[in-house]
Amino acid sequence: MQISSQSPIGSVVAANYNTASIFKQAGIDYCCNGQQSIEEACRALSLDTDWLLSQLNEVLEAGRSTAPATDYASWPPDLLADYIEKMHHRYVRAQIPTILPLLEKINLVHGPRHPELSTIKALFETVAAELLQHLSKEEQILFPYIRKLVYRQTNRTEDPGRSQAFVQHPVRVMMQEHDEAGELFRRINTLSNNYTVPGDACNSYKAAFKALEDFEQDLHLHIHLENNILFPAAIQLERQQTTLA
Repeated sequence: MQISSQSPIGSVVAANYNTASIFKQAGIDYCCNGQQSIEEACRALSLDTDWLLSQLNEVLEAGRSTAPATDYASWPPDLLADYIEKMHHRYVRAQIPTILPLLEKINLVHGPRHPELSTIKALFETVAAELLQHLSKEEQILFPYIRKLVYRQTNRTEDPGRSQAFVQHPVRVMMQEHDEAGELFRRINTLSNNYTVPGDACNSYKAAFKALEDFEQDLHLHIHLENNILFPAAIQLERQQTTLA
């Protein structure tokens, strides 16, 4: 793909996920703020746009001689919804009960010397509770509707009870909740100094910070797949069906 200063960040990452590492190094949020153009993001952070474009093009050039990143954008929306649910939703549900006891333990042992641990624990408890509710809403409302859209397209059927767009409202709600989760993790990242353990850290301390770092990385990909690929595809699919109805 051709990248320019006006290219939306989310579209660039959707086309080649290898570019996500460049945006991350530059401190640019490619998942929650994927609608921003490269130029807008650089202006907000006082970055040189030409430098960033050159870094992105180097990644794309290198990718031509290596195995390409998974092309999630080419997947049917129902397949992508299934993948997100089975990979990322399961990951969230499995990791939360692992991370919470670790944070409780290190807060009790190291909290007096590292008071930021108390805030990190509270922030993760908040994001964990919100994410569990968020996943349930996707699985019970939004994802089944996306699968229904794909079924109607594949089988050329119509829904006589649906003459107006439905999907945009739950998508807006999900994206807002993504923003909130992203902000909570940005605060955790800052408080932990990018998950840097202090010199007196025990193995539980190290395990807790590694688990938090892995969780945030998975969340970035999770939100990217939804905000920049799945949700736009669902909106476009419904728009086509509503127009033809």
